[in-house]
Amino acid sequence: CLISFSVMAADKTQGWSGDSFYRYMEYRYSLAVNVIGFVYSGFQACDLGYRIGTKKQQAPIRIRRRYCFDFAMDQILAYLLISASSSAATRVNDWIMNWGSDEFTKMASASIAMSFLGFFAFAGSSLISGYH
Repeated sequence: CLISFSVMAADKTQGWSGDSFYRYMEYRYSLAVNVIGFVYSGFQACDLGYRIGTKKQQAPIRIRRRYCFDFAMDQILAYLLISASSSAATRVNDWIMNWGSDEFTKMASASIAMSFLGFFAFAGSSLISGYH
């Protein structure tokens, strides 16, 4: 998610059109979802570091509620990521079909590919948290 939103935020052209990600709703949606996914993953990493560092299995949130929370958040973020990635990919495809490929679309495509990888990570995480 970090790579995806970093590439998307840097996706600006200096050419005659002056395109940027913030001119298109699909790209802003993808950027926002990837930021949310990155922040959530950061909190999860800090929590795991806390539990490993203190050698406690008990998290700050009660364990039964924690599993439900983890599962729900993993599911929500996985669905949001696939939705955002799909809508941004549709916009890139439309752009390429109408005007051809350029540096703007290549960076957007790279960001979308990373967003899809983020989806697979959250989907796997939701399977694991669903098992727990």
